[in-house]
Amino acid sequence: MLSILTLILIVSTAYAGHWPKGTYTLVKPKTGCPSRWKEGWRKQDNEDRRNSNSITPGHHFHGSFGGNMVFHFCTKDEHVISGNYNWPRGNYCILRQGISCPPGFRTGSIHWDDEDRRNSNALGGVLPSGSYGRNTLINYCCRSDGLARKRIILPKNKPFYLLRFRSPCQQVKGMLVREEIVHSDDEDSRNKNSVSGSHPMNDGGRNNRLFYCYYY
Repeated sequence: MLSILTLILIVSTAYAGHWPKGTYTLVKPKTGCPSRWKEGWRKQDNEDRRNSNSITPGHHFHGSFGGNMVFHFCTKDEHVISGNYNWPRGNYCILRQGISCPPGFRTGSIHWDDEDRRNSNALGGVLPSGSYGRNTLINYCCRSDGLARKRIILPKNKPFYLLRFRSPCQQVKGMLVREEIVHSDDEDSRNKNSVSGSHPMNDGGRNNRLFYCYYY
């Protein structure tokens, strides 16, 4: 069991704005990435015919969300920024960076079958682990070893995103949370969308529909 001194250190470290140890990626909000984190972006060319992309009104993502979608990402590199504590138990997902997840997570993936004709997918900077060609595959790290309603401790000095896993949005101590949903209209012809392993909640079927949790 953790000593009282260790618990106090974890609490004070998180409140001081220090993130858990390890290398991983989060989706970038409009307020920007944490200091010294690496950044990247991915444009996905979604279905051209009768496009039905949708996103929660008043969302807080940094990017572009019309007939195509551009997401931006924030990556913490443990070789640049260390950490003093592991991610807390709970029910949520982050994005994988590298060959493995931080302790306590299981890995999985989501594959988007992007537009086939005149595909204009593009990318830049540091992206989460995955595959970024004419289609998009992103690897995730998810866990369900705690209750979503139990407030976990993470830095609260700046807004950030997690993803839903098998429950409503994970509660975070000292922060409000807002669910924001992204529905992408993926390729209509011979659609090859797929998921594997432990991946974020996704009920889009032939299209992908993900549930993000915005903390502020």
